[in-house]
Amino acid sequence: MHWSYTRVLPPTTPPQPLRQLLTAWLLPSHLVHSLRVAQRVLVNGTYRSMNQLVRSGDQLSLTFLPADFTHPFPDVAPDSAATVSVLYETADLLVINKTRGSKTHPNQPGERGTTLNHVAAYLGSDQPGPYILSRLDQETTGALLMTKTPAVVPIMVRNIAEKRVQRTYLAWVHGDLTGTGTFDAPIGRDPRDKRKRRVNGLHAQRAITHYQVVDHQPGATLVRLWLETGRTHQLRVHLAASGHPLMGDPLYGPANDRNRLRLHCWRLAFPQPFTLADDAPTVVTAPVPDDFDALTRCP
Repeated sequence: MHWSYTRVLPPTTPPQPLRQLLTAWLLPSHLVHSLRVAQRVLVNGTYRSMNQLVRSGDQLSLTFLPADFTHPFPDVAPDSAATVSVLYETADLLVINKTRGSKTHPNQPGERGTTLNHVAAYLGSDQPGPYILSRLDQETTGALLMTKTPAVVPIMVRNIAEKRVQRTYLAWVHGDLTGTGTFDAPIGRDPRDKRKRRVNGLHAQRAITHYQVVDHQPGATLVRLWLETGRTHQLRVHLAASGHPLMGDPLYGPANDRNRLRLHCWRLAFPQPFTLADDAPTVVTAPVPDDFDALTRCP
């Protein structure tokens, strides 16, 4: 098995060494080394050294082998018990609309019934994936990004780490929140509950959440949220600390809350593999669940 990619450099590509272009495509150095040593990178059908220039209109062909990767094939048992709602799909990437109550991935060897198991069944036995890139809590719904081949995993992981993948959430919160703003309190572990995080907790790290109010119901506010950082439970902790916890949050909300969790990953914006950082991103929107706006009132 191998994975081959062919790209024609766009007219805006300035002349540059081949190595520089591959680095700009976020290929890690060990993959660039493998491509060079085995001469599995071709320019217009022939091998060139990494120092030779490539230009707009050149055709680049890259071939990756399983030996290039530490874990080329994820060990995920397929489970066809649930239908996968596909929002976006290419030969490399997959975005699905995760349902409420489904765990994102298995926690034990051979475990089934998670979203990742269902996606493995959807892809079939001829695909090496899926490889998970983003995660959502079990009761959170919405857009979930995966790859179908190992070759693009390190590229997309770099894109996530360098904030080129943007996640926008919709959430119903308790109380009357107004306007727009930013939560910037650092988040760390809760010393009294290992399941939880808290503002200024143990080993607190920088955490930035932006919000914009969209709508109101009596005693509740619909907000749009942007993550600038990706700390565990970041949205839930910041909202709870602001006095506006998520509706239905069993960890950080009021004890008498009878709602289901109202948190939905509404939109993903991400670059395509083997493109430059300033290229226009792909945007995928996930329809909200039918009952998202049907809030249950607490007694």
